[in-house]
Amino acid sequence: MINKQIEIKELIQSTLTKAGMDLDVKEERCGINMSYNFILHYVGFDVERIKSAIKEVPAAISLEDYIKTFSLHEGGHAVDRKALLASLDRTIEIHEMKQKHPIGDQYNNPHLLCMLIEEHQMNIGFEETAWKNAEKLNRKYRIVDSMVFEFLKNQSLKTYIDSYEKDLNIFERLVNSKSEQIA
Repeated sequence: MINKQIEIKELIQSTLTKAGMDLDVKEERCGINMSYNFILHYVGFDVERIKSAIKEVPAAISLEDYIKTFSLHEGGHAVDRKALLASLDRTIEIHEMKQKHPIGDQYNNPHLLCMLIEEHQMNIGFEETAWKNAEKLNRKYRIVDSMVFEFLKNQSLKTYIDSYEKDLNIFERLVNSKSEQIA
């Protein structure tokens, strides 16, 4: 296990370095394959999540290409750090709302659910920007095959969009039911 951790960390670091990025890389146990911490300016990775996430992609995509692609993606977030920092106040407000209100309340109160939808929209915007930045880095430095990159990009974005659409449908049903109660 320790060798796998070292190998993954070294691969992330070397990918970022090849892409001209100077970011620290830290192992975390957070359940997220890789993430960019825009406050502390580092890329975190979870070995266990990476090992399970690679099982969700076709066998033709190697662990190495998976890690390189997501390393570029996290580097893409770093390129967008100013925008991420600018969103911090609103992100904190939404986080505090989530801590204050049980999940059931969040999904039964149109105002609270609207905040969750806003969070989805922010996240999708940041994800799309990070992928665009990563694509530019990949084109410039030729780190990962473009077809592999596109597949992983689309798969990743789909998870954010699916979650957003699910909550948006819940919101629409909630608003419609409230309207029917008033009428």
